Amino acid sequence: MQIKISTRHGHLSETTREKIEAKVEKLSRLHERLTEIVVTVDLEHPEKPTVDLQVSAEHKHDFVATEQSEELWASLDGAIHKIEQQLRRYKEKSVDRHRGPGAKQSGSASELTED
Repeated sequence: MQIKISTRHGHLSETTREKIEAKVEKLSRLHERLTEIVVTVDLEHPEKPTVDLQVSAEHKHDFVATEQSEELWASLDGAIHKIEQQLRRYKEKSVDRHRGPGAKQSGSASELTED
């Protein structure tokens, strides 16, 4: 998985970049087939930094989140939270699709055969 961190209208220290990378790496535990994470920090308004997060997964599924807050870390955490929600929803949909239509009714089928 590749992680790219870029900045608009300013600079980030190497320490800050490493902390951002460590935080976004944790997204891989929600979806095992992530191919790329792109983090863009916009410091045009230093009092309200904006974080754009783009996550690409195999099979051309892209997840995008943008967050603006009073602090850089709050913006990053908000964007990560939005991506986590998108990844969870996507995973639930794909798991439900692969289980088939009768998967949810497995308990009721055994109750009918006992009579």
